[in-house]
Amino acid sequence: MSMILFACVVRVRDGLPLSASTDFYHSQDFLECRRRLKTLALRLAQYPGRGSAEGLDFSIHFSSSRDVACMAICSRQCPAAMAFCFLETLWWEFTASYDTTCIGLASRPYAFLEFDSVIQKVKWHFNYVSSTQMESSLEKIQEELKFQPPVVLTLEDTDVANGVMNGHPQMHLEPAPNFRMEPVTALGILSLILNIMCAALNLIRGIHLAEHSLQVAHEEIGNILAFLIPFVACIFQDPGSWYCWLDQTS
Repeated sequence: MSMILFACVVRVRDGLPLSASTDFYHSQDFLECRRRLKTLALRLAQYPGRGSAEGLDFSIHFSSSRDVACMAICSRQCPAAMAFCFLETLWWEFTASYDTTCIGLASRPYAFLEFDSVIQKVKWHFNYVSSTQMESSLEKIQEELKFQPPVVLTLEDTDVANGVMNGHPQMHLEPAPNFRMEPVTALGILSLILNIMCAALNLIRGIHLAEHSLQVAHEEIGNILAFLIPFVACIFQDPGSWYCWLDQTS
């Protein structure tokens, strides 16, 4: 069984995927690991150099330098030195193929998808070539890991940080206070009734005056407004009382 299952190249500053190997694995655990790899890719700027996120069946390894990082999903049986040796080889292949200007100007995911063939070739080499043929390279990586151990995470750490990526802190929602309107007092009911009566009287007087004024002269429009304005004011004088009264009667 292959120990290196998936590999990709991403841009460190924003986690943009630049290229990736063809995915032949569709188990639920593997797809979940892929999802967490994407989350981790967005945080690579926080972890310069090498690091590993370990899960139950799979591990994610990453190695970054300058603005390019290589990431891989490996089985738990894959030695760390072998995974980082693979990632370093992949990094050299990619940076030799594309200059920093092209990498920096990439604006869409998988802009260098043609590099997939190189990833597949390097992945096959590390999966199927005996470790004795890579002994010198593995010893070099092992020495480097002794003096500068990689950052060790868990796959669950990627989910915890998922809520605080891109400057969006986790929000703690609290229930809103439950406000209840108090019942209308007897004085409030009396005030409401008087307002209705005054409004009705002003409306009746305004209508009669309008009929008379339209027959006499246009100068009497001001008199009409003098009654209609108090009518409107009475209607909207105490909308809270109206609402409370109607709420109680319904």
